[in-house]
Amino acid sequence: MAGTNSERPLLAEGPVIILVNPQLGENIGMVARAMANFGLAELRLVEPRDGWPSDSARSAASKADHVIDGVQVFDRLEDAIADLNFVYATTARSRDGFKPVRGPTVAADTLRARHRAGERSGILFGRERWGLKNEEVALADEIVTFPVNPAFASLNIAQAVLLMSYEWMKSGMEDESATPFQAVEQTPATKENLFGLFAHLEEALDARGYFRPADKKPKMIDNLRAVFTRRAMSAQEIHVVRGVISALDRYTRKNPRGQDGGDER
Repeated sequence: MAGTNSERPLLAEGPVIILVNPQLGENIGMVARAMANFGLAELRLVEPRDGWPSDSARSAASKADHVIDGVQVFDRLEDAIADLNFVYATTARSRDGFKPVRGPTVAADTLRARHRAGERSGILFGRERWGLKNEEVALADEIVTFPVNPAFASLNIAQAVLLMSYEWMKSGMEDESATPFQAVEQTPATKENLFGLFAHLEEALDARGYFRPADKKPKMIDNLRAVFTRRAMSAQEIHVVRGVISALDRYTRKNPRGQDGGDER
């Protein structure tokens, strides 16, 4: 699968993800995939409707086998969180009670701080159709909710896990603007490179009668040059464009390169 590299270090730490009474194996698998994308690995299920293990979950996990293989199943939520020091409950609905309500960024920072302090933490996610019950939310220390459209706040369970997993990953980055790879470094073009491109292109177009009527040629050339000077071109980009011009200049539709005696130079 694109983006997967078994030769690179596998991140597998952080809060436990607890799914309460999940209904579909496919959703559990997509949760596992979302977790693996952002370095989480410990998944616990409380009374999965269709039982466990699940072939459909493994298939939907798209090679996040380390998450699927480590799944623990519990009959009671109390048992699933018994060894944890701190637990968030996710919900999109306002609840009665006195629990603090956090946004995902603050929640992730809190989880990261507790992780660094050696504490065990977890995040509760409810059923696909109606989420967590009040008595289940009551077992958590705090609530985390997402800034979603108030008129359409329902999230797919895998989407909800993905959002929290993403925030968890960001909370451990020294620079949130950093990216895992950079664009290929290119050499800025010199003006000589650019003038050569202009001469090449204008000669090729002139030979084909492009600059008509003749009195409009200076303005047409000005417009053409403006297109290629709108941003700083690299030497590699100019090389590509000149290669295109050379191909158009040398070959025709009836005599393309490599066909029926087309020049291979």
